[in-house]
Amino acid sequence: MTATIDLLKTFPSSNAHLIPELAPQWRSLDFAEILSRPAAFLSVSQSNSLYREGGVQFAERHDLRGSLPATVKAVTAARQASNFVSFNWIGYSVFRDQYPQTAFDKAQYNSWTGALNASDEQIAWDNELVSDLRELVRPGDNELFERALQTAFVGTELPLELARKHVQVVVLTGIHLDWCIEGNARLARDHGYLPIVIGDATGAQTVEQERSSFERINNYFAPVISSEQFARFLGAST
Repeated sequence: MTATIDLLKTFPSSNAHLIPELAPQWRSLDFAEILSRPAAFLSVSQSNSLYREGGVQFAERHDLRGSLPATVKAVTAARQASNFVSFNWIGYSVFRDQYPQTAFDKAQYNSWTGALNASDEQIAWDNELVSDLRELVRPGDNELFERALQTAFVGTELPLELARKHVQVVVLTGIHLDWCIEGNARLARDHGYLPIVIGDATGAQTVEQERSSFERINNYFAPVISSEQFARFLGAST
């Protein structure tokens, strides 16, 4: 119990208080109207690796930090909104021996897992979508893995999924905020989409990284809002 209390002091149970005020350029937006357009929900890298004891990245203790319940709230709200036409569960494996690799990729990927002697079964479990979210997957949802360093917009079927369903708005949750979430928000903007980050449904390795990432994303690429604001804009009952 003492160890858990100490961890909660290090990692607050929610990072909603770190979400900055909307940058000036976003304050004129009608979020209720924007979120009524054809939309896609993207959950990125919310796997056993980060949330379950035994996961390669479990030491970051995202199980204590609130992103899972915030994601559940956001998914529930999006399911109630008829304009959400695409739900995407995007995995991110730290075990990348079989991925196409440049010299930089090889050095970086080896630094992550080169010293680990994990079995195929352990790797498969590490990569699995965490059970809290697995329960929310529905027939017709899109499940895929990122292949590029920090985006699902390169080397996957995601761009075709979004184009065929005429998506305009992309809502992002997941880990890590300063890698996959920021990378996907940037690429979404570059592809002409309107990305919105659900801040308390994300997380970085450290609180300091979360603070700086929120500011950078919010200032330049995409609005960052809370799961509570998101549900309210959708008029959802969560």
